[in-house]
Amino acid sequence: MKRKYFGTDGIRGQSNVFPMTPDLAMRVGIAVGTIFRNGGHRHRVVIGKDTRLSGYMLENALVAGFTAAGLDVFLLGPIPTPGVAMLTRSLRADVGVMISASHNPFEDNGIKLFGPDGYKLSDEIEAQIEDLLEKDMTAQLAKSQEIGRAKRVEGDIYRYIEHAKRTLPRDVTLQGLRIAIDCANGAAYKVAPLALWELGADVVTIGNEPNGVNINLDCGSTHPAALSRKVHEVRADIGIALDGDADRVLIVDENGTVIDGDQLMAVIANSWADDGVLKGNGIVATVMSNLGLERYLNGRGLDLHRTKVGDRYVVEHMRQHGFNVGGEQSGHLVLSDFGTTGDGLVAALQILACVKRQGKTVSEVCHRFDPVPQVLKNVRVSAGMPLENAAVRQAIADAEAELAKNGRLLIRPSGTEPLIRVMAEGDDRGQVERIVDELIGVIGGVRNVA
Repeated sequence: MKRKYFGTDGIRGQSNVFPMTPDLAMRVGIAVGTIFRNGGHRHRVVIGKDTRLSGYMLENALVAGFTAAGLDVFLLGPIPTPGVAMLTRSLRADVGVMISASHNPFEDNGIKLFGPDGYKLSDEIEAQIEDLLEKDMTAQLAKSQEIGRAKRVEGDIYRYIEHAKRTLPRDVTLQGLRIAIDCANGAAYKVAPLALWELGADVVTIGNEPNGVNINLDCGSTHPAALSRKVHEVRADIGIALDGDADRVLIVDENGTVIDGDQLMAVIANSWADDGVLKGNGIVATVMSNLGLERYLNGRGLDLHRTKVGDRYVVEHMRQHGFNVGGEQSGHLVLSDFGTTGDGLVAALQILACVKRQGKTVSEVCHRFDPVPQVLKNVRVSAGMPLENAAVRQAIADAEAELAKNGRLLIRPSGTEPLIRVMAEGDDRGQVERIVDELIGVIGGVRNVA
């Protein structure tokens, strides 16, 4: 059943436009509080946020909803999403909330929800929340004497800093490294530079002056050019680019070259396999990860398991099949030995450990494979279901046969826009480009079929 509020990563939209309104946020607080209000103990929720202007509005609305449902609220202030997940467990909270739209521009915002185990909520619980949001919840409100309390606990961000620092191997120090870090004017603008400095690095920070409207603006992992320039300017050994809520990371080497999530997963998988701590004999990534990553892992006797696009599907597969490394090409890396969701800072520390242990430059350590040429194009769909058209199906079959073992084809509808995404990759760039263009032409020719 199509859901009205929840997408693949919580509820998200433009601020002050449905569903990102204070009215709905308050109702979310009541609904979630109702579902997690089990037992006779005092119930608690932790709420973190990034640096968006609308975070103040949504935070207060959520507080009203949760306290009305009888839950005590702990306000963390700006903190990375993985910090909220970690503190939900550490503080024995019944539920955790992150107010963020991740890598989106400041106009957007979102509500991410975590259960008491620190994992994002299941589809079933999200369905229960949606059901309650459509109903009159007056009867669910707490009695006057049972209304919850709210307090700000800013010092608890240091719990997350200590947690992140402990993930660096004991035999590794960051002394001698000059690190440039771009915090995207987002949630990690305090914690990430401080953690790196405390571990011994010489830290140069950009994107650490949030003003409510500059989050992800020409900075961070979605715009790494600023970090590349800073790496050159200060002659840094490495650059670390986080996104607005710091659950993603990209690395910039000493030459200013951007290194994506596929290469980073290869580095960590290789290191952990050598140390005998890689679980599942491989890693989990999405269908978008480059074929070069798969070939590299296979060459090491490791497997690549692919899921649908979205970190929640990666995490589900990891939990079900016992993997401890997974992620996305975008830099959303999940290391389940250390946390329950993507963590840009922790992932960066694992890369730094590899750099220090090998005593090589970042460009040498992080270039594990040559990416296979990959072409992705979109075709807008105004009506109909073109992928069910006989001519389209035949064109797809012909393209798959032509690529055979030398490449890969992926065609999928967008989950957020009326688009069909056509992606092909293979050893011959000219062949890949031609195949994508031909498929775009065939799909475009039938897109208006009713």
